[in-house]
Amino acid sequence: MVDIKGEEYGHDVVAPSEVLQVVETEDIKGNDITDISQIERVMSPEELEKDHMNYDRVDKELAKYANAARIDISEEENKRLKRLIDKRVLPIMIFTYFLQALDKGTLSFASIMGIKTDAHLVGQQYSWLTTCIYIAVLIVEYPTNWLIQRVPIAKYLGLNIILWSITLALHAVCRSFASLAVVRTLLGIFEAVCQPSFLVLSSMWYKREEQAQIVTYWYMMNGGQQIVGGLLAYCFSLIHRGPLKSWQAIFLTYGCFSVLWGLFVLWWLPDSPMRAKCFTEEDKTLMIERVRTNQTGIQNKAFRPEQIKEALLDPQSWCYCGIAICTTLPTSGLGAFANIIISGFHFTVLQTQLLAMVLGVVIIIILLSSTWLVKKTGQNLIVMALYVIPSFIGTIVLLTVENKNKGTQVGLLISYYIVLSFWAAQTLAMSMISRNIAGQTKKTVVVAMNFVAWATGNAIGPQVFLSWNAPRYFIAFAVHMGCYVLLVFVIMFLRWELKRRNVKKDRLVEAGIRQAKDERLVHAFDDLTDVENPNFRYIF
Repeated sequence: MVDIKGEEYGHDVVAPSEVLQVVETEDIKGNDITDISQIERVMSPEELEKDHMNYDRVDKELAKYANAARIDISEEENKRLKRLIDKRVLPIMIFTYFLQALDKGTLSFASIMGIKTDAHLVGQQYSWLTTCIYIAVLIVEYPTNWLIQRVPIAKYLGLNIILWSITLALHAVCRSFASLAVVRTLLGIFEAVCQPSFLVLSSMWYKREEQAQIVTYWYMMNGGQQIVGGLLAYCFSLIHRGPLKSWQAIFLTYGCFSVLWGLFVLWWLPDSPMRAKCFTEEDKTLMIERVRTNQTGIQNKAFRPEQIKEALLDPQSWCYCGIAICTTLPTSGLGAFANIIISGFHFTVLQTQLLAMVLGVVIIIILLSSTWLVKKTGQNLIVMALYVIPSFIGTIVLLTVENKNKGTQVGLLISYYIVLSFWAAQTLAMSMISRNIAGQTKKTVVVAMNFVAWATGNAIGPQVFLSWNAPRYFIAFAVHMGCYVLLVFVIMFLRWELKRRNVKKDRLVEAGIRQAKDERLVHAFDDLTDVENPNFRYIF
């Protein structure tokens, strides 16, 4: 392998992760730097010379295209490459996530179209139809993440889209709680691939500073499905004659269309920059080079058990889990019961469907504005905390104000809308996983942990909306208040923890550890974790 300067590097080099140990030492200012997440040490002169890419750790497919050290890409060239990626990859993520959100949200629209009566649902059975999806996700999340790391990701995604589309269409023939529970569980199994795949694709194709925006683009399709889903649901609700009920027609139509989309994804989406036949060989090399600064890698099929241990012991991993539970528990309940809650404010079916569309606009505004603020300020976690404040205010109003007249009706509706501002925390936390977790095995475990927590919150969420507590659901909103309080504490702790780590790694630079300030980024593709790599800095 020859780098751009013509220097040849062999395969006998040693990556920093293989020699890093904790030792007692002091930096040049006399400050103790021993407790730096098990990465700090003083290296010998011989070891400091071994600062070249370790090809024994680099993915073999990636090694064919990766340069030995960083090369500069002009701003104009960088924009050209991003445009190529945006045209090929971004639309797939956005529309696929839109379909998945639409598929999940269809049950909420069907709840006021007669499915509860036709399927003879009683008590908490409707809530369990949402919960069983996430129980399925809990079971298959790690196997799915393990497969994502090892199989062609685009093909795996396309196959699962087809399978969940067929499952969605089968909802139309279900006339009992048992049959609906089966198809909902299968839907959860096949849809479990979606978000983890998109986090991997976002980190594979995009730079760290771009990823918050990219994750927001596909995640805001939760709002997009509310808008389009509300309009389409209203159209389907006009079906009063024929062999199919309105709720049957909507499931069948969405399922058949999604199958066609799955086939398109199989054909159009490349598995990785290295396998993208749609790009030239030179562009493939440059696309890999532009994400070198991420230092989170592109792909690596090697299984490293030590990275599992690190993932499980890393407080950062558990903070992301905490954020996931505290945001998805309210989200799933508010999503599954959106139309029921709004209709409980004494709106008609037509008004409820249309107001659900406004809910989607609110979600999109929340996600876009929070991402814009992050881009302007560079403060991810502070913005997340600020966007929890309206959730407190809205929930307090829903708990304390009784619907007595037109004025309180409008006020309660607005309060319900602003409660959803905490969605910003959920989206930004997901983008932080892709930006702050390095090492492919570790990333697989952390993403799996996050979505297990995500599924746990989603599974519990509908259960706190007790049928006997309708229509105001005091217990549910009280639980949500507890989630928001815990969420703020987790966000503040995570900020303190990441800032502390960056400060301690900066002390390595002051102590003269060259690997802690490597502008050539020679170890960017060595499958080092964020803890193992002294040159890695966290975004918070």
